[in-house]
Amino acid sequence: MYQVVIVEDDPMISMLNTRFTEKDGRFHVIRTFEAGNAAWEYLRIHAVDLVILDVYMPQMSGLELLHHMRAAGVSAEVIMITAANDSETVESLLRLGVADFLVKPFSYERFRQALDNFCRRKEALRGGSVNQQNLDRLFVDAANPIAAPNLPAPKGMQAKTLEHILEFLSHTDEQYTCEQISEHVGLSTVTVRRYVNYLVEIGRVQSEINYGTGGRPSIVYRRM
Repeated sequence: MYQVVIVEDDPMISMLNTRFTEKDGRFHVIRTFEAGNAAWEYLRIHAVDLVILDVYMPQMSGLELLHHMRAAGVSAEVIMITAANDSETVESLLRLGVADFLVKPFSYERFRQALDNFCRRKEALRGGSVNQQNLDRLFVDAANPIAAPNLPAPKGMQAKTLEHILEFLSHTDEQYTCEQISEHVGLSTVTVRRYVNYLVEIGRVQSEINYGTGGRPSIVYRRM
């Protein structure tokens, strides 16, 4: 399990980032900090895998903290979260080896993609040597996260079918019944229902009961 530190001066956003992170069973948030200097005192003596870091904070900014980390050889990867979207700030952060950059406000799905990309890099570099196939997956999949084959397919299901349904739901914020999804993806309603129920179980799709149909309530789905 990857050990995570969150550095964010807004307690509500910090709580939300913690919830988003720990929703993924591969990660555990071990500490949260509201100021960069307190985070630095911890990070300079404790090894962690990932730091989720805000740029603008009191006492020490996220950029200053990142400079300290790199100068001291702290190897933790960093996902930077900020309201800044100017190219100069982004360029400075990329030079310091930021793994991903999220601009507020961001969706849970985009946050999850950042975590997925982190795990993909770790897996591709595990073992001390890499080949071209691993490198291609690392760079090509990160550039096209929807198409990346990162969904676990249980016995009796196809990963491509899971990705196909998920990709359809990714292109809209609307809610769909199984019958409607079936029409769009070219699969039977029974098959779609089995796959979307699994996607709900693993937290990739949200289901709700729609009472506004005028008849019997129906279950509708949308991507989280």
